[in-house]
Amino acid sequence: MVNLDRDAFSKTIQVPVLKIRKEIINKVMKTLKHKLIHRPHLKRIGDDPKDDSIKVTSEDSFDDRDREIFKQLDISPQVLQVDLQLTYENFKTDEILEAVLPKGQDVTSSFSRVGHIAHMNLRDHQLPYKNLIGQVILDKNPGLTSVVNKTNIIDSTYRNFQMEVLAGEENMMTKVKENGFTYEFDFSKVYWNSRLATEHDRIAGFLKNGDVVFDVFAGVGPFAIPAARRNCIVYANDLNPESYKWLVHNCKLNKVDKKVQAFNTDGREFIRTVVKEELSKYIKAFSTERKHRLHVVMNLPALALEFLDTFRHLLPEEPHSEVVLPTVHCYGFSKDDNPEKEVKDRAEEMLGTTLKNYSIHLVRKVAPNKEMMCISFELPAEVLFGTQTNNEGEPVSKRPRTDKACSVDSEAQV
Repeated sequence: MVNLDRDAFSKTIQVPVLKIRKEIINKVMKTLKHKLIHRPHLKRIGDDPKDDSIKVTSEDSFDDRDREIFKQLDISPQVLQVDLQLTYENFKTDEILEAVLPKGQDVTSSFSRVGHIAHMNLRDHQLPYKNLIGQVILDKNPGLTSVVNKTNIIDSTYRNFQMEVLAGEENMMTKVKENGFTYEFDFSKVYWNSRLATEHDRIAGFLKNGDVVFDVFAGVGPFAIPAARRNCIVYANDLNPESYKWLVHNCKLNKVDKKVQAFNTDGREFIRTVVKEELSKYIKAFSTERKHRLHVVMNLPALALEFLDTFRHLLPEEPHSEVVLPTVHCYGFSKDDNPEKEVKDRAEEMLGTTLKNYSIHLVRKVAPNKEMMCISFELPAEVLFGTQTNNEGEPVSKRPRTDKACSVDSEAQV
């Protein structure tokens, strides 16, 4: 079946029913709840002017314990056979898809919920049935108004997957609540993954009042906004103008716009300008006070590890022994048999040193042979400090701060 035919699921079957006096129906229902037929939208109590009847799985459903309860309730159970009309509404999602898809084909009913949108990742062999699958998902999940599928086309600039609507409306403007925060955005133009809610909360758990956070690939704010709510000073950046727009909007929406400065520039440029300037200032202050910490979040798992070389000799000052160094939380995908080692090796290659103070966390399995990892480490002093040189060994001139950097307070950017 390529086009969904709901009438094809209408059928009449015979089922056993147990006739019970109306005055004791609730007691019997509670006692026999595991013996009753459970189907979506199916009334388990039948209509009878004198007695009620409850639908059970079979005439042989009752054991000695059940019969003892019947005796206590003074019941002489009558099991009868009646016709039952089943329709499309009485079947579960997996049952419908298994019935209509070719034999042996994987049944895909999982999706990520993004407000009113169901986001699916269908495989190639399922694409001929994509609209049918989308319609079933829409029918069986109240509150959804749109089902979309991620296509194989990737925007090379902003690393966004394009999407196609499989069923429902084409409205991609949505609102999501996560860990007590509210985010609004156009799902077709920005990156959002509902499966990262636990990871957003995990990183927020490292932060304390007065810490400074640099969010290099901030998206619409799922790391930056919880950090600001914890009274951190936040510098958040994203290259995608749409992500930047909704980052600014969501900071205002969650009432943390006074604590977040938002930027719309390339990640490397953000590190070389904003991070460089602010790090120099906070390292001096924090190394004296020893009260607060510095964090850099780099959540672009397809590319973030390749940006780590930007920290090489970012600051020229020679640190004293008690300097407060930033902690970097960098994400990466790995298809290696030993993803922890592979991610660490790549990070060390880009940094040009061996990491000593680090931890590696499995965020989630993206596919059977692909894992998303987070490596957290204290940025080594020998990496951060020193003079940058070009290929001829000459010092690299300082780059100006990006003119696109602006505070969230600017109404013109909303």
